[in-house]
Amino acid sequence: MIATARDPRVEYVMRLGDNALVLAQRLCAWIAHAPVMEEDVALANVSLDLFGQARLWLGYAGELEGAGRDEDHFAFHRAASGFRNVLLVERPNGDFAATTVRGYFFDLWSYLALGELARSRDERIAAIAGKTRKETAYHLRRSEDWLIRLGDGTPESHARTQHAVNDLWRYTGEPFLRDEIDAAMLDAGVGFDPATLLDPWNERVRSAFSAATLAIPSDPWMQRGGKSGLHTEQLSYLLAEMQALPRSMPEAAW
Repeated sequence: MIATARDPRVEYVMRLGDNALVLAQRLCAWIAHAPVMEEDVALANVSLDLFGQARLWLGYAGELEGAGRDEDHFAFHRAASGFRNVLLVERPNGDFAATTVRGYFFDLWSYLALGELARSRDERIAAIAGKTRKETAYHLRRSEDWLIRLGDGTPESHARTQHAVNDLWRYTGEPFLRDEIDAAMLDAGVGFDPATLLDPWNERVRSAFSAATLAIPSDPWMQRGGKSGLHTEQLSYLLAEMQALPRSMPEAAW
């Protein structure tokens, strides 16, 4: 168990690292399977960026915790219940449209969140956010471009993209929910109120969807649980693959 009573920054930073790590693992599964060679390279590069972000966040979480755990330990030696990523990033890749929609929803939230964190009183958090926001700006431009191209493309690409939107929309609300960890970080001047990002997120989504001729689902019900360690079975499958080697050879040196 992670002790957060003394310093809630540990879990707060873990959440950021876990989001990046899980999505990176999802995206690297596209290597050699993307629809065109350029997307093989692009998805691999985005995945590498996210792995790098995860190392920065989880490495800092280990330093804050002070229990001798580094980023590798956080990545490879926690069960699914110990992860604090939002449910959106653990959703299966599906087809290219589903991966694009999932990426766009998360990239936009991440870009907005990192902008807030770049003003954190915690200098390390501010520095990591400032650095990684530059990468995330590229991720967002890319995923938004593909969203519009697919949505406003052929009847087949439009139908697949709308289906992905309808399926993933229920997972978009969780990143904007504020809990006790968010509240503590807001009070300390370290974090921000995630609810304040919802309006700018919705505004840009509406603009992109208009260009992509996509419809926003009307059902307001949203899934939640990932931030507190309640995950779908899909995360367990992902971790089983990602953690197999380091768990079977715990003394191995990289």
